[in-house]
Amino acid sequence: MIEAEELTKDFNDFRAVDHISMSVAPGSVFAILGPNGAGKTTTVRMLTSILVPTSGRATVAGYDVVKQPEYVRASVGVLTEQHGLYERMKAMEYLDFFGRVYRLSAEARRKRSYDLMDRFGLADALNKRIGEYSKGMKQKLALVRSMLHDPQVLLLDEPTSAMDPQSAKQVRDAMLELKRDRRTIVLTTHNLNEAQQLADSIGVIRRGRLIAHGTFAELSQRFVGDPLMEIRFAQSPNGAAKTISDLVKVAETGDNWLRFHTSDPLKTNPAVLRKLNEHGAEVVTLSEVQQSLETVYLQIVTEDEGSSEEKAQ
Repeated sequence: MIEAEELTKDFNDFRAVDHISMSVAPGSVFAILGPNGAGKTTTVRMLTSILVPTSGRATVAGYDVVKQPEYVRASVGVLTEQHGLYERMKAMEYLDFFGRVYRLSAEARRKRSYDLMDRFGLADALNKRIGEYSKGMKQKLALVRSMLHDPQVLLLDEPTSAMDPQSAKQVRDAMLELKRDRRTIVLTTHNLNEAQQLADSIGVIRRGRLIAHGTFAELSQRFVGDPLMEIRFAQSPNGAAKTISDLVKVAETGDNWLRFHTSDPLKTNPAVLRKLNEHGAEVVTLSEVQQSLETVYLQIVTEDEGSSEEKAQ
């Protein structure tokens, strides 16, 4: 659905995006992470045919972002950091205006506007002026506008910023619903928990470069290491670590638990349980210790900093 090859953007002598290549499958959510100024927004603007790449190429929904910009724009819905809402207009007037821009029929404009406003809890505010909306309500209205023409691809820049927890959950639920409908979503966010919850794949951009790209499991394996397993015992596991020392290397122990790393849980875990059972240990649970995206992200950034310092020397 989205393909980018060596996508690059220069502003005079400054390189904002540096030879980024990525692929986003139909019906998936791709989260782009990175600090402010990393090149995330510039990348999204090239994918929406707002900015022309200095070099490289990209296609969105099968259309070339340089050669077929009008088809790209008709296929995507965009939520930018700056909404550009017309605050003197009433919400229904505003959505009707954009529905006309998208060449929707009067009936389609009305139905899509009501359905989307109702989905995001704004049905009672259809006839209020946008200037009277709260910041969170404006964010939701901008998201409604991006979805008005029922696009195949959504490019969302910080879609839940400034929202209360309930509103943010509504937006996340809507994104999951769109994903089930085989819509493709590119999400830029600083909310790592949100990215971990929603994304099928993750890209980390720093100084204009895509420094890591893959599923959360792939990135965790690459930058944090083998999965960490935890065994909980009914009582103090005296001698348990020694019992399984020929199978795994125990990483940590506690009063009634121990942890170990393994590259092959499907093979290792049953063997560990059999040996503990033979020695009379009462195992309550054996489960993987879930890594957080924050831990993985910080490790990615740390390794990139180290690599950059080595190149500079």
